[in-house]
Amino acid sequence: MQVAAKYRVPGFLANGIHAGIKENRELDLSLIFSTKPATVAGVFTTNCFKAAPVLLDMERIRSGKAQAVIVNSGVANAATGTQGLSDALAVSQAVSRELGIDDEMVLVASTGVIGRRLPVRKISRAVKKLVTGLHEDGIEDAEKGIMTTDRFPKVAFRSEKIGSCRISLCGIAKGAGMIQPKMATMLAFILTDAVINKDELDRVFRRSVAGTFNSITVDGCMSTNDTAIIMANGMAGNESYKKGSRELLHFEQVLEDLMFELAKSLVRDGEGATKVIEVEVTEALTRHDARRMAYAIANSNLVKTAFFGGDPNWGRIIAAAGSVGIDLPVEKVQLFLGDIPIFANGTQTSRKAAEVVSLMKKNDVRLRFAAGMGKQNWRILTSDLSLDYVKINAHYHT
Repeated sequence: MQVAAKYRVPGFLANGIHAGIKENRELDLSLIFSTKPATVAGVFTTNCFKAAPVLLDMERIRSGKAQAVIVNSGVANAATGTQGLSDALAVSQAVSRELGIDDEMVLVASTGVIGRRLPVRKISRAVKKLVTGLHEDGIEDAEKGIMTTDRFPKVAFRSEKIGSCRISLCGIAKGAGMIQPKMATMLAFILTDAVINKDELDRVFRRSVAGTFNSITVDGCMSTNDTAIIMANGMAGNESYKKGSRELLHFEQVLEDLMFELAKSLVRDGEGATKVIEVEVTEALTRHDARRMAYAIANSNLVKTAFFGGDPNWGRIIAAAGSVGIDLPVEKVQLFLGDIPIFANGTQTSRKAAEVVSLMKKNDVRLRFAAGMGKQNWRILTSDLSLDYVKINAHYHT
């Protein structure tokens, strides 16, 4: 397919199939494979109840090398004890045998219902078909295979000339509910053909995660399986990016831009979401303070429901920001909806009621809270909270 060709990254193959994990005929098993060993970095959930695949990957990724990632949807393989780790290893071994690579070069990821064991036999039987079907245009099927309650697939691609070489990057992600770092309830896999060493890849990836996947929230809930992995196979043949170089900075900018696109799509697909809301806190004394206030606003159910209803209830916003324990200079605080100032000098300022209501009804809304204390900022993407969110999550397990 010509359309799929735009997602090609040299040296990477992918596939997604139905292995019978889900009861319907939806794709539920995916594989990404680098034809040569790739440099790898990853960021994982900080939840105490880490899923078995997360524990396995955290151990394996220390080597800085990987060649394949197998991902299943429908079953999380979390809170499954020592048997869960044995199941993750069995899946990894099935893939390494079929691909003919070292087992330590295989990473695993799972998403779905917590507390259920992997159907290892079904997955192992499906691995041969999964590997046989690997192809350079398989990334879209791989994306479909990692989806759970997602309403639409999330794929992003960039091709950029960095220095004298053209570099390709492609990313896929899933996530719709239990979205808040560290990290969101999400899986994300980034592929690039750039040449970059382990330490620099880890540094730029972590910085990019901080401003993208770790700056979104749908419902303030953290999951057990959150995984973001980047693989760089070096097929572009560029000179390895050096610390502090212009090329490394350029690469990081492209990477963060791609990941921001994926992060925004996660929020847009938030379970029951009708709006994407950008919450920016400026003029804070520290970045930590800015982040705390941004999350307080973004996670307030009263704020989120007001946006769902299109109600410009600015009192809920300032109350949320003021609840975190920072001694704000009230007379200096300003609140903007879009470019319209709606609160300043301790009281309401805007008389443009119709314009404010119109902004509240848009699919993308921008909110800025200026704390009046310093020069530090933080931006978070969030969604509104709708009736459908309750319906979806009231019956997710059953």
